[in-house]
Parts: sequence; C-alpha cells; structure tokens
Amino acid sequence: MNDPRPWPGGTPAIPAVSPAMGRQFYFDGGAGGYLGTALLGGLVTLVTLGFAAPYAIVLHQRWRARHTYVNGHRLLFTGTGMSLFGNWLKWWLLTIVTLGIYSFWVVPRLIKWTTEHTEFDPGGGQAGQQASTALR
Repeated sequence: MNDPRPWPGGTPAIPAVSPAMGRQFYFDGGAGGYLGTALLGGLVTLVTLGFAAPYAIVLHQRWRARHTYVNGHRLLFTGTGMSLFGNWLKWWLLTIVTLGIYSFWVVPRLIKWTTEHTEFDPGGGQAGQQASTALR
C-alpha cells in the first residue's frame, strides 16, 4: 500500500549535536548584545551628524560576524571604519548629485564591501572565544 508519510516508518531521528558544530550555519547572538551595539552605533552616528556612520556599520558587522558560525567555524569581520569612510563619502555625494537615484547602487556595494571583509576566524573560532571588537 501507499504510505502517505514522507519517510517509511515515520520521521527519521535527528541526532543530538552541539549547537555550533552540528549545523552548517549557526548564530548565537542575543538581544542584549544587539541592543548595546545598536545603541552605541546610533549614538556615535547621531553625535557626529552621520560622519561616523561607517564606524557604526563596522561595529554592527563585527558583532554579527562574532556570533555567526559556518560549518562550526566563526566568522571574522576585518573591515575598518576608515577603509569604509572613503567609499561612504563618495556614495553619499553621488546620491545627493543624482537626487537619490544612486542610493539603489549603495546597498549592493555596501553588501559587497562587507562580504569582501568577512573571513573565517584563524583562531579556530570555537564557542566561547571572543574576537577583537576595537574600532580602527
């Protein structure tokens, strides 16, 4: 007879594994760390009238990478606020000159920049280790 269940005999058993090592992708960040990072980044951006936005973006990306694992290996964000600042200024000016049209190109370019500055943590990046969070 035809069994309507997708697996003969029921659902296959899922083995018990450690969170970071057993999944292809794993994120262990929490609301408290995110809130602190977001508040600090927002405050820095507000106080500097937006000129320090690249540093706030770097702060956020470092927090995100520090809590992201791929195949059990932690990610490390290597970008700096100074290395983003030149692009940020250029993108901001082009957006103003084109009356906002260039803003459609800013998001993909920012994603490309963050991706190019993300790598695996060479220290192994196992759970419990902390990556550097100092702003440069």
